[in-house]
Parts: sequence; structure tokens; C-alpha cells
Amino acid sequence: MLRPAVAVLLSASLCCALRRGQQLNQRPTIGVLAQENLPEDHFARGTSYIAASYVKYLEGAGARVVPIRINRTEEEYTKTFNSINGLLLPGGDVDLQTSQFSRAAKIFYDLALKANDALDYFPLWGTCQGFQQLSVLTANKNLLTLTDTKAVALPLTLTPAAQSSRLFRSFPKDLLQSLAEENITSNFHSWSLSVQNYSRNAKLKRFYKVLSTNSDGKKEFISTMEANRYPFYAVQWHPEKSPFEWIDKPGMVHSTSAVRASFYTASFFVTEAMKNHHRFSSPVEEERALIYNFSPVYRGANAVFVQNYYFD
Repeated sequence: MLRPAVAVLLSASLCCALRRGQQLNQRPTIGVLAQENLPEDHFARGTSYIAASYVKYLEGAGARVVPIRINRTEEEYTKTFNSINGLLLPGGDVDLQTSQFSRAAKIFYDLALKANDALDYFPLWGTCQGFQQLSVLTANKNLLTLTDTKAVALPLTLTPAAQSSRLFRSFPKDLLQSLAEENITSNFHSWSLSVQNYSRNAKLKRFYKVLSTNSDGKKEFISTMEANRYPFYAVQWHPEKSPFEWIDKPGMVHSTSAVRASFYTASFFVTEAMKNHHRFSSPVEEERALIYNFSPVYRGANAVFVQNYYFD
């Protein structure tokens, strides 16, 4: 874990650099980690996929996307890490300890810890499964528990820490009120990190600050958190679904407030990535890495994911 003195130095270094007029990186590239294809996906090609909604989510806030494919060497992942400005771990349905998704996530997680300790600002974002994966990596064990949250929209129960958090403090007050009072956060998960399990685990309590919780009526679980000393963020809900996914199921919300929440979360993370100045070794290498080299596959208007990118 980052020592308090180092954490203060990191914060001071960043603030001083910004005061000196250091330019933010206006051309951020963010990696999105692919995962093993779902067995029931009849559209699947190759071995892995990324839902296009995550790509649109980041592009809509001003970033370009680099697909991070599974089954690559640690050397390849390290080279990619040193070329991109942030990483998003998406939702899905794979084993969080034995899958190729989890293997790649751990490599990038460890690289991000090391980079930030060396004052190289590198943000991580986890959505749903990505939230869960970050909790497993930090605790070094799976502490998730079953909840009845498969297809439901909920308001966030914001904690006192939310108002001063890095993630939420720049949100308009009326949007925070909507998040707290309206059913606009889409939940599509069977597993959650319960407040009880979080509270009993010293590693998680030291590492993450809880920004919001929710309940399925029986169990209270954490729905938003951010690391105390690292630019790591995690939401159990799906901000990318409201603007970009259209399956007709409970839990899908397309209201103005829901779409605004999507944009503000994406914009926040992209701004975090702008603080990183990793770059590809050449424009040609950068072009070859971008998602534009792949075509999304339309899976139907009422599919779980309207479009997927597939990879070998």
C-alpha cells in the first residue's frame, strides 16, 4: 500500500504540476479489457469480446479506446500499459480468480500500483464485474455474496464521504440529488460486496472509501467506492447502459438524469486519464492499437449487448 508520506507527495506533486501550467493530455487513450466469450453467444467470433457500450461510453467523454485482449504475455501487457493512459474493467460473467480476464486484470492492477507509487498517475475504473474484480485483487480473496439484484434500477444511498469524494464532488447538485432519490442506476449482477464483508476485511477498509451503498431488501452492499490513495474507482451499477443499451428489461433506464449520470462518470474518468502522459512509441503503433481497426457486430435490438467487438 502507498505510504502516507508518498501519498502526500503524489498529491502535492500533481497539484504543483497543474499550478505550473502543465498541460493535460488532450488525446487520452484508455484500455478496455476483453473477456472470454459467453457460451450462449451465438454471434461470437474468436475467443473474447468487449461490449461496444463501454467503447461509446469513453468515446463520448473524449477518449479513444484500445482493446486489451486476453491470452497475451506479461511483456505485451506491460508494453501496452506504458502506452495507454487508463484502464476500464467492464462488466461480464467470468471467474474472478481463474479466467484470462482476471489474469490480465491482476497484471494491470499491479502495474498501476507500482506506477502510482512512482508518481506516475494511472487511473483504473471497474464497472460491475470490474468492481468485483478490483475487490478480489485488493483483498486477495473473493468476498462476494449473492444478492437479488439481477435486473433492477435503484437510487444510491450516498455516504457522508460522497460529497467530498474525487468522483462525486464535481457533479452538479441536482444530479447528485437525482442519484440519491431516483431509480436511475442499473443493476445487473448476482454477486455483490456486502457492507458486512467489506467492514470485516482490513485490506479493503484501508484501501477503499465507500461512497454509496444499496440493498436488495435483505443485504446491504457497496455500490460505489474509490481508493483512498490511488486513482482507482469502482461502481457496481452500469452507467454505460442508459445511453447505449436497449434491452427491454426491468432495470434499464433511459431518463435524462440517468444519461447525465453516465456522462459525468465517464467525463470524470477521462479527465483522470488526461493526467497521465504515457504514449505509444510511434503514431503507426498507436493507430494499430486503437479500436477503430475492429468492427462491432450488431446482435439485435433486444440483445443484452446491442453490439460487441470480438477478438481472437
